[in-house]
Amino acid sequence: MVKGHSINSDTERFLVNKTELIEHIANNADMPKAAAARALEATIDAVKKTLKKGGTVSLVGFGTFAVGKRAARTGRNPRTGTAINIKAAKVPKFRPGKALKDALN
Repeated sequence: MVKGHSINSDTERFLVNKTELIEHIANNADMPKAAAARALEATIDAVKKTLKKGGTVSLVGFGTFAVGKRAARTGRNPRTGTAINIKAAKVPKFRPGKALKDALN
């Protein structure tokens, strides 16, 4: 388990869970935690639905969520070593925006 402090702290944090993110939204947007939780859930739901339809979600300065395609391929069963066929799949992808990249450097 990774130990750390809340995202409001000046110390380094390696993991922020959903509850801490909701608390951060509530504090910075001056809204009740219940409303912040609903807002976060609505945002996540909108991203999921858009990606499921094959669309993209672009948040200027933050990044873009999109759907990528992984081709069918042959893999190996780790227990037996026998070859197995892995189906093609749609996978979520995130491409960070310039402002997010700049904030990290």
